[in-house]
Amino acid sequence: MKRLLKFKRNPVVNVVRLSGVIAESGRFGGGALNDTTVGPLLERAFRKSKPKAVAIALNSPGGSPVQSSLIGARIRRLSEEFNVPVYAFCEDVAASGGYWLACAADEIYVDDSSIIGSIGVISASFGFHELLEKQGIERRVHTAGENKSMADPFKPERPEDVERLKKLQKVIHQNFITHVKSRRGDKLDDSDLFTGEVWVGADAVDMGLVDGVAHLKPKMTELFGKDVKLNAFGQKKSFFKRMGLGSMSELFSNMEDRFFWSQYGL
Repeated sequence: MKRLLKFKRNPVVNVVRLSGVIAESGRFGGGALNDTTVGPLLERAFRKSKPKAVAIALNSPGGSPVQSSLIGARIRRLSEEFNVPVYAFCEDVAASGGYWLACAADEIYVDDSSIIGSIGVISASFGFHELLEKQGIERRVHTAGENKSMADPFKPERPEDVERLKKLQKVIHQNFITHVKSRRGDKLDDSDLFTGEVWVGADAVDMGLVDGVAHLKPKMTELFGKDVKLNAFGQKKSFFKRMGLGSMSELFSNMEDRFFWSQYGL
């Protein structure tokens, strides 16, 4: 009888790249991280080729707390459903919602210069009411409900609106804190980590926010052997991005995105 040769299958790690601001919609130019755009990537990464692990190459300054929660919850559901561990590798920045996503992983690794943390909530806008007055422009707004126009940038800021906004932020902030504590547990330092402060590289390791300084390929090789196969899954660029075209809506979208990145000097 001929002996059947058994070929050893090299271990597979599927790599998902998540890069960009976290927002409900990719808008005209695409590129934002949200559950609609990221979900299919994650589904394929956990299902295809029976991976030993899923690695997330993460680079995000944050954005929508709801979309951060949805993506993070999907990562955890898939990890538990397929019994596949998740490793996050933070690049330039994993802050605010970006750090929320990192916490969905079982282990988090950073570069020596990665910016990590910003566990807080921010709301930023402008006030244009004086400009309208100088230009002789009258704005007419009619609402049913006295608080429907809360924080209108074309009206003077009202103390009661600020108080109401802070109450909303407090709830969201507490949700963020609960998520981090549930994922990082006893790894966290006893210091107050929830003030919105950020840490760099090894300092984030010392604070317990991440597990070590390491890059994706060497770490996966260390854990799964030199024959490990890395399969890449990335976000698709829109037609307009591929053609190098843009639009006014994309221009304003990019300006908004730049605000998030610029908070960290990027």
